Amino acid sequence: MRACRFLLVASLVSVVFLCAGRGWAADDDDEEKAPAQTEPKAEPAAAPAKNDQYFELMRVFADTFEQIDRNYVKDVDRRKLIEAALRGMMDELDPYSNYISPEDQQRFTEQIEQEFTGIGIQVQPDPQTRRLTVTSPLPGTPAYKAGIQAGDTIMEINGKSAEKMTVNDAVKVLRGKEGEEVTIGIIHPGKSQIERLTMARAKITMPTVLGDAHKTDGTWNFMIDPEKKIGYVRLTAFSRNTAAELKKALGELTSDGVKGLILDLRFNPGGLLNSAVDICDMFLKEGKIVSTKGRNTEERPQYARPRPGKFKDVPMAILVNRYSASASEIVSAALQDHKRAIVVGERTWGKGSVQNVIKLEEGKSQLKLTTASYHRPSGKNIHRFPDSKETDEWGVMPDDKFAVQFSGPEQESYLEYRRSRDVLSKDGPPKSDFQDKQLAKAVEFLTEKLAGDKKPEGDAKPEADKTTAKAEGKPDAKSPEPKKDASKDKEGDKKPEEKQPEPKADAGTVRDLRPLQITRPQFVILPAAAA
Repeated sequence: MRACRFLLVASLVSVVFLCAGRGWAADDDDEEKAPAQTEPKAEPAAAPAKNDQYFELMRVFADTFEQIDRNYVKDVDRRKLIEAALRGMMDELDPYSNYISPEDQQRFTEQIEQEFTGIGIQVQPDPQTRRLTVTSPLPGTPAYKAGIQAGDTIMEINGKSAEKMTVNDAVKVLRGKEGEEVTIGIIHPGKSQIERLTMARAKITMPTVLGDAHKTDGTWNFMIDPEKKIGYVRLTAFSRNTAAELKKALGELTSDGVKGLILDLRFNPGGLLNSAVDICDMFLKEGKIVSTKGRNTEERPQYARPRPGKFKDVPMAILVNRYSASASEIVSAALQDHKRAIVVGERTWGKGSVQNVIKLEEGKSQLKLTTASYHRPSGKNIHRFPDSKETDEWGVMPDDKFAVQFSGPEQESYLEYRRSRDVLSKDGPPKSDFQDKQLAKAVEFLTEKLAGDKKPEGDAKPEADKTTAKAEGKPDAKSPEPKKDASKDKEGDKKPEEKQPEPKADAGTVRDLRPLQITRPQFVILPAAAA
């Protein structure tokens, strides 16, 4: 047994040394290879002592493991012990570092890739009957093509009753190998007979770039105001496909003659760093987007590429709230710092760290480990530390006079409103009395901005038009106002509204909602489980 313990300690020590000097390529927030790491700076005389400490600590771990394995009152699964130890170590770090077990691998990959193999429906239990109900089919998927509709009740799956099935039970059955068939028995709203539909599973890519509502053909409508030509694009995550999806949506808006753009990042928990950089590059002509700095790495700045593009000049407003995090904060901060867009809404979450995904057991399990912090172009701090106060600098704040806070009831109303508009229905989105005041503020800004661009001599206000017209003609001895009004012209684009300044955003409730960072945004993106 001592020999086994010695081998365990030796292997643990070797793993520690191997990890300490190795750079890892797989990355949660950056899919490119990590920069070459420098060796930790340590005094030569201190190195042997540190090595001895490694061995002593590993021996404590091995002794504890051996005692539990040999003498605990019940037989204990050794793997469960090791995984519990790994999770314990992760708990001592930050909230974003964690161990990903083999059982959690698929779910983690699906979250990053926004892909899974299934039939393409969103399912949730009916509040009254508790029966599984289709909230919406995903356009272009097997379920959509087979005729499954929003509101359908799932009565059976592959001949088995779905009466007592939970959402997770249904997802496990509906997902599977690509190409394999699955048969669902459903009852359409207003009908009483079960209709059985057979379809082959396919790879489903969850869209991360959405509009305000679906068109009749199932695609998204990205033009929120056809008359004023104001576009609206909602990003639910930053996956590997998000930049390509956004580029396609922007191309559609360009064809429709878009003049202003709203980028909605509310409830977006983030994702891949490179995705955020690519998206910033679509809107910035030049300058730093973000820089990352790790314990053993040099600072790594990312810059916008100087290349032509229509959307590098289109007026923009970005919507954020207390659940906009990580990559969402990179985009909103970069465009705000370069004065490329105004930020409307609430103070963001405050996550300024980058996680690398480190493969264990030849890829069977992984560590998601915080290895670097990122910094916005202005140098302002984004990360909210555990002891950060509301008065400290963290997150991304809305621009002056553009802070629009949702109360708790207003946020719940927005979520319900958003869920109803995301449902794909032949009747179109349902009517609602809810007023999205954050979106309205962004539309108001762009409306005045575009009006000002049409009349360079003023900001669309009658008095400004009159005085600026004089400034462009011959000087009027009776009116010493031109310089003053010209100054207003420059600020007219930045401060279109001063009648009702909104209260400063308050993220005081964010601390209590930390567990919702992932589940809440997913709940908005997918009002039900996807299968």
